[in-house]
Amino acid sequence: MFLLRVFFYCAVVLLPMLAVVTPVNLACAASAKEIDIKVDAALEKFAKEVQGAEAFIKEAEGVLVFPGVIKVGFGIGGEYGEGALRIGGKSVNYYSTAAASIGFQLGAQSKTVVLVFLDGDALDKFRESDGWKAGVDGSVALVEFGAGKDINTVNIKDPIVGFIFSNKGLMFNLTIEGSKFTKLVR
Repeated sequence: MFLLRVFFYCAVVLLPMLAVVTPVNLACAASAKEIDIKVDAALEKFAKEVQGAEAFIKEAEGVLVFPGVIKVGFGIGGEYGEGALRIGGKSVNYYSTAAASIGFQLGAQSKTVVLVFLDGDALDKFRESDGWKAGVDGSVALVEFGAGKDINTVNIKDPIVGFIFSNKGLMFNLTIEGSKFTKLVR
């Protein structure tokens, strides 16, 4: 009975909120130039937070950066962000990321997600997909290491690795499993 009440509450309160917020988000979708400016800032922060990050990115096949993924939740949660795929330092495509969740959650947060493609085949598979889902279409290993450690000293053999940052720095014990990445026309 309790779950039925929670579901009813979420349906009555959250669905109207989503109906109001979604058209605003679509109308305020960022332009390619706006996304690129935010991606540049996110990559600068990445370089400051992680020793050896610039050299690591130069060796990568591609880097997908979402500078502002917003997550909101009240029992039922969702997240959304827009970003750019960079190859050779230039934006080649723009993507959105979205995910939904159910469980104990209340509030909102913003995070930056950086996915680094170390394998050309993994990058090609990602680019050829109509909607790529982390954990289903490909595995993303989130890199976790302590302060002061250089990324060049971490033995990374995964084809796709991810980093998640908040305003306070590199975040640990998070996942992007279930996040869907969809190509945008910009």
